[in-house]
Amino acid sequence: MYSIDESFLQKIETLDLLLKNSNYGQFGGNHKSKLFGSSSEFADYRDYLAGDEITKIDWNAYLRFNKLYLKLFLDERQSHTKIYIDASRSMIYGKGDKADYALKLAAIFAYISICNMDKVSIYQIKDNIISEVAVNINNKDSFYSEILKLNNIEFSSDCFISDSLLPLNVGYGDGLSVIISDFLTDNNYEAGIDHLVDKKRDVLCIQVLSKEEVKPKIRGKVQLYDSEDNNKIYKKNVNKDVIIAYEKALNYIKERLQNYCNSRDASYLFLQSNADESEVFLNILTQMGVLK
Repeated sequence: MYSIDESFLQKIETLDLLLKNSNYGQFGGNHKSKLFGSSSEFADYRDYLAGDEITKIDWNAYLRFNKLYLKLFLDERQSHTKIYIDASRSMIYGKGDKADYALKLAAIFAYISICNMDKVSIYQIKDNIISEVAVNINNKDSFYSEILKLNNIEFSSDCFISDSLLPLNVGYGDGLSVIISDFLTDNNYEAGIDHLVDKKRDVLCIQVLSKEEVKPKIRGKVQLYDSEDNNKIYKKNVNKDVIIAYEKALNYIKERLQNYCNSRDASYLFLQSNADESEVFLNILTQMGVLK
């Protein structure tokens, strides 16, 4: 069902090259002071680019591959990107586009992070429990061996963001926390955001909605069920006035989350599940300052 496959992974690699060639690809906030080369622990290679210090070229690799590579080392202040995916049933509303898109975003964030020498952990939130999906990814080998686990996430039940995050040791001031969710919930998420911000982490809330949720085409007499609680039933004649009221309510939900993030110095991004991922990372996140 989900599309974290060889073709998509090749697309991620291409996107990372575009970010590097555009002088982007570094997360902002606490990551500004992160440097390579201050420890002796080898991390990875990357292609030599014009302007790089020639003293960092691995000449043994050049003799072997006839290509210039830089040898990179982990810094003692290595950041830890933590990604939390809402795995509730509402994420598969309609055609399941939201769930698939959330997984793609998580995979791209993870790849860019490890290319920046950050460590990455990905979690799912289901009911009031956060469980590990792929944790402590710190190089490309571990990325490729772990990232396909995202396809195994089963989207079901409810999502309690705050109840899940508050008991956790989320780390202190050591990187970016990304929450990917539709945030279409009556459950508390504010305390969870506060918890991450109070721990001096950079916070990004990504609200993903499907095309059908943004512009519903349902009309006439219908009976709708809450995707996370079948006991909640909506019976009504859906006409123009109902659609207008729905759109106002949806805008309120989006603005409420955005305003709360702004008040807590966290970043907020709204995405429709058919948005082009390259546009998101090359332009939108760069303009927001999440990528620098």
